[in-house]
Amino acid sequence: MATTVTLEKCGHNKGYKGLDNCRFCPGSQCCVEDGPESIDSIIDMDAVCKRVTTLGLDVSVTISQDAGRYLCDFTYYTSLYQSHGRSAFVHVPPLGKPYNADQLGRALRAIIEEMLGVLEQSEDRIHCRHEH
Repeated sequence: MATTVTLEKCGHNKGYKGLDNCRFCPGSQCCVEDGPESIDSIIDMDAVCKRVTTLGLDVSVTISQDAGRYLCDFTYYTSLYQSHGRSAFVHVPPLGKPYNADQLGRALRAIIEEMLGVLEQSEDRIHCRHEH
């Protein structure tokens, strides 16, 4: 259970052994047959975390490279695979443990704005390279 707002950097394809709520687990224990071992988000989560932390929102924002080999990681990996890395996953602690809805809302808004800014900058660099 998250105690900070946690930005996930990557999703993992293998190692899924636990049953979900419907008692399902992929027989291959992976998300995508013959998919890469892991996929990183193209969003620079370190930069997003650093920028949001400097805003002084009184919410702890951290980075993770392992969303847990359960539904969160499975969903994130599948999303990264389908979107060619253009996905994000944020773990949020339960309300009141330790942050209230207002605090979490401000933090998530800032995180999303920073992620969009990072994506926009990376898109601008890609387009700039293609124009020369």
